[in-house]
Amino acid sequence: MELDVHFYGPLARYGGSDNNIAGQAAITLPEGSTVADLLRALAIPTEERGITFINGDLSAMPGLQPDLDHVLADGDRVAFFDPKSMWPFQYRHDVAALDEFRTALAAREDGGLQSRYDSEELG
Repeated sequence: MELDVHFYGPLARYGGSDNNIAGQAAITLPEGSTVADLLRALAIPTEERGITFINGDLSAMPGLQPDLDHVLADGDRVAFFDPKSMWPFQYRHDVAALDEFRTALAAREDGGLQSRYDSEELG
């Protein structure tokens, strides 16, 4: 299967760019591959990524990455943002998100209402 992978901020280097803004790569993986498999294929440690979208659905953010076992499909578009690329927390309340993300968010004591992150969570 082929994936359309986008990289933002310093992660752009994984898409072949040296501009620290954006990069893109077409990645081929076997059917049934997961986000963890994609990260391994790209040699990206999971803690180097921040907000992540799969087909426009939020799948991960700093300190919450429940998407590692998410099975990807042919043609999926995956977008990895640098951990320091913050997203206004008020948009998180009704964002389209993977089921895995919604379940993990609901299980958190803070319900995902964290608006500040310490340096360990940001990498």
